[in-house]
Order: sequence, then C-alpha cells, then structure tokens
Amino acid sequence: MIPLLSPLFQGALASVGEKLQCAAVIPPDAVCVEDLLRPETLCATLQRQAGFRHETGSDLRAVASAWALEYLGVLLPPVVAAASVLQHVFPMAATQVWVQLDPYGNATAFHLRGMGSPRAGRGTAECYGPLLWQHLRPLFAALVELTRVAPKILWGNVSRNLEPIFDQALALTGGSASILQDREHLLLRPEWPAEGGGSPCANPLHGRQRMVHRLHGGERTPLKLHRQCCLFHLLPEETYCGACPLAPCFRPGESEDEEGEIGMPAP
Repeated sequence: MIPLLSPLFQGALASVGEKLQCAAVIPPDAVCVEDLLRPETLCATLQRQAGFRHETGSDLRAVASAWALEYLGVLLPPVVAAASVLQHVFPMAATQVWVQLDPYGNATAFHLRGMGSPRAGRGTAECYGPLLWQHLRPLFAALVELTRVAPKILWGNVSRNLEPIFDQALALTGGSASILQDREHLLLRPEWPAEGGGSPCANPLHGRQRMVHRLHGGERTPLKLHRQCCLFHLLPEETYCGACPLAPCFRPGESEDEEGEIGMPAP
C-alpha cells in the first residue's frame, strides 16, 4: 500500500487501499489506461466481461456499465480519500495510470509512477479535473463508441460510487469542511467551472435524484434512489437493484409512498 494511504485503510479496509500502488517499475501485466482505450483492446476486454456476465447477445450496454462499476469501485476509494481527506492529489490522466485486469476483464489494481502533489490551496475543480476529464471522459467515450451505452449511465455510476465514499469520509472526520466542499462541488452543482476564461460546462455527475419511502414492518423508511439506472437488470438472470430509479415499484405514479425529488434533471 502507498504509505500515505495506510492511516485510512486499516484492518478490513486494507485491501481497498492496496488496490492503488506507486512504484517506478510497473507490473508487466498492467496496461496503460490510454492503451486500454484502443478499440481492439477495450473490445476484447468487454468480450471477456460478457462471458463473465453470461451475456451472449450483441447488446453490450449493460456489460459496459457493469464493467465500469467494477472499475470505478477499485479506482475511486483511494483516489478520493487521498484528495479529500489527506489533501493529496495523485496523477490521474489516462496516460499516467496503469491497470491490471483479471481473466474476466475486471480491474483488480491500479498503478502509478509518480505520487502527485499536496492539494493545499487548490480547489475541487483543479484537484478532480484530471480524474474526470483526462481519465474518465476518454474511457467513457470509448465505451459509448463500442457499445452505445448512454454517457449518463456511466457518469451516474461515478456518482453512485462517490456518495458512500464521501459519507464514510465525513463520518470519520466529523464533517470535514474540505470534504463537504468536494462533495457539494462534485455531486450537487449543475455546472463545472470554466477553464481558461471559457464558459462553464454541465457537470456530468449532477443529476436527477428522488427520495422515496418504503414500508417495512409497518414503518416508513426513507430511501434515496440512484441518479441513473446502471442497466444491471438487463444482464442474464439479474434484476433491478434495491435503489434503481427504473424499478417498477419506484416509477412515478406507481407508488403512493413516493416523495419529491432531490436535485434537478441533468442537462
């Protein structure tokens, strides 16, 4: 594990922190993310994932989304913990990150050659910009080109991963102001600030989100739905997840227990 991360990833969390490594020599079986984006390489990876998901059809949208969820689940926890809790930014552009894949195409670990730098005095946009625009945006563009999965599905997968990371970080720090700022900027602002004097752009992580109530044991319990469906229910022998906004029981007009919306519809 990167020593910087060890105070945050102790005990059962150690395996999560160990999935991001930094060394001058990259493991020989790791592939640079930039190279992973080549159509033939990414297509082969998704075909391996399709076999893992028992998908035999030609529609790979759900496979791409499921693969992206696994990828993000490995990448984001140590990167976000470093940036928002430890105030340190790792280099995250696709040209600076290598990934190891298992036989099914799932990401198992990420590798860096450099440690990046402290983020003291730097805002959320500057710290997270390389991750979003130089790593995830080209990755998602390649997935969209190959499978026609909607970009909002993939960005919704990012938000879905970020929320519990920020929630846990806030609980561990007693509500750190810097973590609150990053969470608000990334998940709640509809616009991303302009760079170089240009116009602001839409924040792809911001999106429509509803709160519903579920009856359980005679009691009403609140449930925040995901911003986007991840398409998992389209995979063989799978169904809607417990907080899917497209699940029949949560569709507007289908449930008398439904309450209003959190946020606004994505552009």
